[in-house]
Amino acid sequence: MEDRLINSEPPRAGYTLPVFACAAAIAALRHLQELRPIPDVAVDLLEPAEIVTIPIEQVALIHPNAALAITRSDPGDNLDLTRNTPVWAVVEWGTAEQADAIAIEGGAGIGIRQDGQSAIYAYAESLLRRNLESHRPAFRNLRVQIILPEGRSLAKRTSNEAFGVVEGLSLLGTSGIAQPLSASGQLAEFRQELQVKAKEYDCLVFCIGENGLDLARQTGVQPDRLIKTANWLGSLLVEASLQELSAILLFGYHGKLIKLAGGIFHTHHYVADARLEILTAHCVRAGLPTHELQSILASPTTEAGLQYLQALTQQTGVDWVTAVYSSISEAIDQRTTRYIQAHSERSPQIGTVLFDQKRKIIAKSASGVNLLDQVIARLE
Repeated sequence: MEDRLINSEPPRAGYTLPVFACAAAIAALRHLQELRPIPDVAVDLLEPAEIVTIPIEQVALIHPNAALAITRSDPGDNLDLTRNTPVWAVVEWGTAEQADAIAIEGGAGIGIRQDGQSAIYAYAESLLRRNLESHRPAFRNLRVQIILPEGRSLAKRTSNEAFGVVEGLSLLGTSGIAQPLSASGQLAEFRQELQVKAKEYDCLVFCIGENGLDLARQTGVQPDRLIKTANWLGSLLVEASLQELSAILLFGYHGKLIKLAGGIFHTHHYVADARLEILTAHCVRAGLPTHELQSILASPTTEAGLQYLQALTQQTGVDWVTAVYSSISEAIDQRTTRYIQAHSERSPQIGTVLFDQKRKIIAKSASGVNLLDQVIARLE
């Protein structure tokens, strides 16, 4: 009864962090021109094609050529650590000599990628440019700086560093809508999406988060085959079997999917975390010397463990990375198949593709090689 009551109302969606950054930038630009309070602004989300109203907390003129606006993140019914965090934007008139009419940069609290650039990704940049362009006076260039005052401290509670982003949060995503992925009611929506796509395709690609979805698209996977699972992998694997899918390709960060090799099918770290133990077990299987095993087990993260294996490969000439991660990817296939068989009468083919923090694919199971080839979009 209690579960039914909890799930009786659908979870409330909110907006992703880029939307609030864009809203603050619009408000700052308008205040710079109008010199009046801006209680809210309209933001064209682009994806989906929808215009929404975002409240603005404060606006202020910093000097005659620059204004600051502040809003606060609202991700909806999602256990999102950015909830209510302030999002600042400073907009100032640019120079005629600048390369872009709208120059965008990350300020304090915006992460820095391995290439030294601000962690402001394609959707966020498009959102800012398209919305600001409609408010930009003709022949006036803009400089826009996005600031997350709490970004650096919040980033310590994320896996950003595992993907090479340091000193802050990313403006990441492919949509303006923040689906409440951590709310239990979201599982029903995930199932519904899977059911719809299972009617069109016999093989779907499961990705836990945005990094997997983005890399899968870059690799050439047909976008309509992608399913974002968040941490609900176990439930959605069973649902896929019930929908009579013939195959599932697991496409994900090795530090998450490695849990499946140990039989852990809800991947949130609050539920279970034995990643280093699983990695070490497969190093044993691959024949890694005992003293090296101790170093792997003592690694602070699975990414650090992978980097240790990569360094060892260079030192010894033995490809320990391939030996260990091939074993892990095959184990993921096997444990996933057994998990589905324990909960369903049908058993789709399972394949696995693993990537690292540099978003480079490091291993594919034998089945994963074949399934990846099947789901790559072909040019007609």
